[in-house]
Amino acid sequence: MSDAPTPKTAPWDQAFLPPAPPWQGASQALLRDASDPWVSAFEADPEHDFSPDYADTRAWFDRLEAASPWIRVEVFGTSPEGRPIYAVIASKDGDGFDPDKPVLLAQAGIHPGEIDGKDAGMMLLRDICFYGKDALLDGANLILAPILSVDGHERASRYSRPNQRGPRIQGWRNTAANQNLNRDYMKLDQPEMQAARRLINKYRPDLYIDIHVTDGLDYQYDLTFGYNGEAASWSRSPAIAAWLDEAFKPAIYASLEAEGHIPGELVFGLDDDDPKKGLSDGGLGERFSNGWGAAAHVPTILIENHSLKPHAQRVLATYVFLETSLKLLAAEGASLRGAITADKALRPAQIPANFVPGKAPARTRSFKGIKYDTYESVASGRREIRWLGEPDPEPWSLPHFLSEPTLTLARPKGYWVPGYRADLIARLELHGVEMETVTAPTTVSVEMLRLSKPEIATQAAEGHVAITVKDVTPERRDWTFMPGSVRVSTDQPLGDLVILLLEPQSSESFFAWGMVPEVLTRVEYIEAYAIAPLADAMLAGDPKLRAEFEARLAADAKFAANPQARLAWFYKRTPFYDDRYLLYPIARDL
Repeated sequence: MSDAPTPKTAPWDQAFLPPAPPWQGASQALLRDASDPWVSAFEADPEHDFSPDYADTRAWFDRLEAASPWIRVEVFGTSPEGRPIYAVIASKDGDGFDPDKPVLLAQAGIHPGEIDGKDAGMMLLRDICFYGKDALLDGANLILAPILSVDGHERASRYSRPNQRGPRIQGWRNTAANQNLNRDYMKLDQPEMQAARRLINKYRPDLYIDIHVTDGLDYQYDLTFGYNGEAASWSRSPAIAAWLDEAFKPAIYASLEAEGHIPGELVFGLDDDDPKKGLSDGGLGERFSNGWGAAAHVPTILIENHSLKPHAQRVLATYVFLETSLKLLAAEGASLRGAITADKALRPAQIPANFVPGKAPARTRSFKGIKYDTYESVASGRREIRWLGEPDPEPWSLPHFLSEPTLTLARPKGYWVPGYRADLIARLELHGVEMETVTAPTTVSVEMLRLSKPEIATQAAEGHVAITVKDVTPERRDWTFMPGSVRVSTDQPLGDLVILLLEPQSSESFFAWGMVPEVLTRVEYIEAYAIAPLADAMLAGDPKLRAEFEARLAADAKFAANPQARLAWFYKRTPFYDDRYLLYPIARDL
């Protein structure tokens, strides 16, 4: 008999998540038996807690393409580590799409640990091809991007998402370049997002579904979803939001509930330590898929499946959501296209921007909570929340806070972008923005912006060091733009998006992402031996200037005691001072 000690299982290899409420639903009938020749790896797993890796997923789709005339695999990009990024296109229209058919683009794996959409998409496409659901393609076409962040998908282990119940092997949230793709919808830094934008521009989906798994509170809902403009007094795409409210949401809720699921509105808890403190919409920034979709007038749904529900339950809910979406597009696609056309025609004079959580609740809403208690944690030294896995039979009545704008931007006729910023011009082109390029030096009367006290962030985020500016001073000038410069009109469907990208005060602008840092550098200086006699002469010859200087001395003792600051005050009032210091190089065309 061995005296060797029995190996201990590490705490992180034991169950530590809160219990999940027991669940059974009609959608479980969608699962194919492991003996089925077209069973997915997810279904074949005895625990339905597995998602295949990149190579096996691609091999399965390649086999599907070879077996069905309705399936086509299209590579639309390459990842930083060299992996092809591909979409699976399901259509009865051959190589081209019937323009009368609406198009659904379903995107999974922008955060690869949140991979429910891939497994649901495999099942749905299989059933379309072989198990009697091909009529879904009679009225709509489907594009599935099963894994957008392919490199992050392959950084897989059991230790990726500690707050999420399955699959047992999960990909990593960020890319190989350590970037979060769901912060890149506006700046378009990463090759994955650049490829996704080209795919969107090529196929012009009528509905775009971005599939995630959430964190945060425990609750009864297994699938939540939302879109910008929902339950808000404003919307960048009001007609689209109305269609989603009135035609889409009720039908999705009905389908999910009929299959045994509990759908809910996309919300986030205000305070993880106080679950009943209230709910928020999570913010409406255009760097996220749903924020960008509202600004670009692309109907965009953000799904957040609930992380504490089993992987199988989440996958089946996603299947039902996608199938119902195809049916809705077939039945209601014409009215959705009418809403898109109406929103693309809008040219609002004022653009709300820079959203923050509202200070007062917009409404009180009923919420299906999970019971919890608290316990004393030795590790934290305080009482912690403990979710009990039991649905609370009494709905919670919670305040719901919606995001509010802190900035309103006026709509100019357009903007001028200098040709030497070809990098920014290229990003605008990738967005699909229309612009005019000048081929000869062109002098125009424009409004330039002088930035006041810009602030540089103290740490990097998403590969950038952010810069914020609260105040700008307009300056009317005649400015010569050299060949390669572009004029970007705001009188186009993407005009709102252009304003958010090019106004420096916008938190979603190129400037805010730290991409126009050159304006923060002042060039040339003057020695004290040169400016001191010049300043004395200026005082002697200009009584108005002397009065202004003396007033400053009287009002600011710190300034008065600083010889360098006093001389700098005069230097700024000479023609030697760098006129382009803090002058934003992108001009407004008024």
